[in-house]
Amino acid sequence: MKAVIQRVSSASVTVDGQVVGQIAQGIMVLLGVKKGDTEAPADWLAEKIVGLRIFEDETGKMNRSLIDIGGAVLAVSQFTLVGNCDKGRRPSFDTAAPAEEGKRLYDYFVAALKRQNVPVQTGIFQADMQVSLINDGPVTFILER
Repeated sequence: MKAVIQRVSSASVTVDGQVVGQIAQGIMVLLGVKKGDTEAPADWLAEKIVGLRIFEDETGKMNRSLIDIGGAVLAVSQFTLVGNCDKGRRPSFDTAAPAEEGKRLYDYFVAALKRQNVPVQTGIFQADMQVSLINDGPVTFILER
């Protein structure tokens, strides 16, 4: 399972011209699910993301977590994160989880975030989504488990 996380001032996801998820300050998560992934990496990622100290304290150092700042998460499924671009010019998605399994684990990940007692908004699995965000910093990390 792979997650790209970005510290944001705001973020939203739109489907068919309608905003389906929106947050103010917090973390934007793009989540890719691979074949063979289980609930364990989803739990680890959820706990890590919520506790990661990537927000500035009063001295300007990254020392505060999402919980510390009262922020929210916008979680969006993005199977292209697990694409392989090593050969040729067209990415291979052979390692991506099948849609049914990907959705199950994405939903599980969202529930794991909510169990961390933070506000969570989402995109729509397999929808054509337009994602907007203001990356604060910019601060971006890749987490993989």
